[in-house]
Amino acid sequence: MSFQKTLEASQEWARILHCSYVTDLNEIVENGNIGELIRVSEALHEKRIANIADEIVRKIATRRLVLIAGPSSSGKTSFAQRLRVQLRVMGLEPVSISMDDYFHNREDTPKKPNGEYDFECLGAIDLPLFNHDLQKLLSGELVRIPKFNFKKGIRDSKPSAVIQLKPNQPIIIEGIHGLNDRVSSSIPREEKFKVYVSSLTPLYMNEEVRISTTQARLFRRIVRDYRTRGTSAAETIRRWPTVLEGEQKNIYPFQDEVDATFNSALLYELAVLKKYAMYMLSEIPPEDDVYGRAEELLAFCRYFKAIIDEKDIPNTSILREFIGGSCFDVG
Repeated sequence: MSFQKTLEASQEWARILHCSYVTDLNEIVENGNIGELIRVSEALHEKRIANIADEIVRKIATRRLVLIAGPSSSGKTSFAQRLRVQLRVMGLEPVSISMDDYFHNREDTPKKPNGEYDFECLGAIDLPLFNHDLQKLLSGELVRIPKFNFKKGIRDSKPSAVIQLKPNQPIIIEGIHGLNDRVSSSIPREEKFKVYVSSLTPLYMNEEVRISTTQARLFRRIVRDYRTRGTSAAETIRRWPTVLEGEQKNIYPFQDEVDATFNSALLYELAVLKKYAMYMLSEIPPEDDVYGRAEELLAFCRYFKAIIDEKDIPNTSILREFIGGSCFDVG
């Protein structure tokens, strides 16, 4: 499904659920009907993930390598975990490998012109080792998967796992470069199944203005990084242009070369993220260089009625990757 068709399908469901506009969402929150909207939204996600799993199963004889990529805060990690569960339902035993464990040691990582390490460039990954291990795995050989120690900036001496695949056992790999064939150049394209995960917000402010997908992802990242990495909202906002620049270079050029797309946006999510983001944004002092941007984001938050009670949000929800309470290991 193309990205335009993916968005159009989401917009059609928003219409069916009578929630095409922010005012619609606010009315649902005020009327106490938000639980039903949450349950249907999550069920739609589950159905689409199950459909993608069905596609993979149909092609598993020739496409055992499942590559997942998408822009920052699109929910790739939760999606990969939920896809793994759906593949188990179909009788498969998928193995998950993190591309991050194939990082070069810190001292060998390429640097940006300003002298900072460039962890998002292709050269940050040990591609020869990565491809060597992929070939061995798909050939049924025993492979010691490396373990990268992010605190020390080096590869540990002990592996993260020792794996030997059975016939028809798929490999799931999630990472920023997943769609770039240079990453897995040792494996022919016809043996890969590529999935692009994005967050295409179907909600409109009014008849002319759809909520920016990029801005919605920024709210996700502000909340997640504050909670899991101790990163202030100000620092996340400051880094955001660099993140977007990396996406333009490493993700978007390959987004048309996929076998499936998944829209991770949830109609109700901004009404949940609001209460977290407003607190974090309000900590930014007027003298900070991103204060103006923070004020714009705060003003945007005020358009939404907050969802306070989160009991209807399941622990498998992609939103849990950002607000906490996920049953998956998502940071």
